Amino acid sequence: MKITILGGTGFVGSYLKANFEEKGYEVQAFGRKAFLDDFDLAAVLEKQDLLIMLAGENIGQRWNESYKKALLESRTLTNQKLKQSLEACSHPPKRIFSASAIGFYPENDCQHPIDESQVESGLGFLGSLTKQWELASLELSPKPLIMRFGVVLGKNGGALQKMLPPFKMGLGGPVAGGKQCFSWIHIEDLARAVNFFIDKPQLNGVFNLTAPNPVTNNMFGKSLAKVLHRPFWLPLPEFQLKLMFGEGAQVLTHSSAIVPTRLLENGFTFNYSEVEPALKNIVK
Repeated sequence: MKITILGGTGFVGSYLKANFEEKGYEVQAFGRKAFLDDFDLAAVLEKQDLLIMLAGENIGQRWNESYKKALLESRTLTNQKLKQSLEACSHPPKRIFSASAIGFYPENDCQHPIDESQVESGLGFLGSLTKQWELASLELSPKPLIMRFGVVLGKNGGALQKMLPPFKMGLGGPVAGGKQCFSWIHIEDLARAVNFFIDKPQLNGVFNLTAPNPVTNNMFGKSLAKVLHRPFWLPLPEFQLKLMFGEGAQVLTHSSAIVPTRLLENGFTFNYSEVEPALKNIVK
């Protein structure tokens, strides 16, 4: 199998590339250069079995108006360039998997989880961003399978890499009160889900890539502190988050209880459905 990963040099893309290569697949991964004017993206895409589109600026940064524009354009303009390149192919990829995020959904709490049957996007920038991202993805041909990622937990990257230093120093605590829900997935299960899609070509539409048991921020933090044998005590108030991340603080305060109903209905099983065993595996 021949696979191309765009946005393939980051945390998730690098893990998927290594995973596919272990299976004997022929994989090529590209970062931002794939969308430069002097890069022949059509030639790269010729005769590929699968294209995985992950490109997009990191959302976990301080936002200002120019960065919000970069977040949007790195998801929409890249897809427009990709659409043109696909149209120029004599033999375009047979299938496309496109990344999205659970920021698509309206805010909700852990007692009232939602799934792919929720078709209306949330209000605010996160909902608008993911909605426009997915609309741009759906312009591609063949029509992609949409993967809405939760917070991806794994070694040497992603959100957990940023969380670990204060927790290891014993400075962990609830973020913005800690009641907001946190939907996560172990990167091993994410890769297993992508392979599940590869093995089932009849699957299409939207899939949530989240573990089936979202937890509150407070419960997540307590689990991480327990695994690290550290205290959990120092609150991080919302006003401090806003000083650090500006409007981007909503990435940490947005309450999102999202469950992977379609994956489960199609027979997928998670190796890590509970957060504490997942964290033990990662930080051991």
